[in-house]
Parts: sequence; C-alpha cells; structure tokens
Amino acid sequence: LLLDEPTTGVDAVSRQEFWEVLLRIKESGITVVVSTPYMDEASLCDRVALIQGGRLLDVAPPADITARHPRRVFAVKSDARYALIQTLRSYPHAHSVYAFGEFVHYTDKRPDVDTREIADFLHDRSLTGVEVRLIEPGVEDAFMELMTAQPGTP
Repeated sequence: LLLDEPTTGVDAVSRQEFWEVLLRIKESGITVVVSTPYMDEASLCDRVALIQGGRLLDVAPPADITARHPRRVFAVKSDARYALIQTLRSYPHAHSVYAFGEFVHYTDKRPDVDTREIADFLHDRSLTGVEVRLIEPGVEDAFMELMTAQPGTP
C-alpha cells in the first residue's frame, strides 16, 4: 500500500485513528509506504527515509536516526518567542535554532554546554519566563541537522 501524505489537513484525532488502521494493516502482513511531512508520524514507522530537495539524507529505523544526532538538543521557552529566537541566533556558540511547537530547539557548537549557561545568557539579555531543558533529539531534529550538513541544501 503506497500512501502520499494521507493525513495532510486532517484533524489530530482522525490522524491518530488513521495510524491505528495502518498499524493493523501492517500487522496483517501488508507493506505500507507512507510519505508524510509530519515527523511524529515518521517516528511511528519501522524505517524512515529522510529526503530533501531530491536527495536521500538517511534511511534507517527512527531510533537509529535519532541516536546518530551529533549534538545535545535543548528545548527553550520564554515569554517573548521572537526575541528568544533572535537572541539565541546571536549567541556565538549557536549551531541551530528553530521553532518547535511552543518551544525553540537549540543546539550548541560545544559538546559540554549546560542548561544553566543558556538560561544565564538569555536572562542577561532581559528575556523573562525562560525555561531551558535538555531533551532527546527527535526525527525532526535529526532531519534539520542532516539538511544543514548537506552541501547545496537550503
């Protein structure tokens, strides 16, 4: 069964029900191939192929893809989201900064940075309501990292 973005534009409850049906189809022995822009859906699959601009970036089980993520990922939040993004991007050690739901996912160029240092940097720049926590990278974090690592990829 080949499905091209079957849940695009579908409400969250219907998306979940659809994936429950796909799981039953898979358990019956039918191979299901799904293209999706939703990384939470990709995480439900046995194997994921990450593709950008016609280039295959990686193919592996989701856990293998996230395990290869080379950096610590921090979920960062403040009362001023736009200012938070701009401030993190100005941090000399910033590797990547991108919006992710109510949080901003931040990676640092250094392997040993901790939450306190990031929070202090943001507080020193007058951001309020700051929350910084270390999280496990997801498929989307891995995809973003792979996209930036590929020459000629936007």
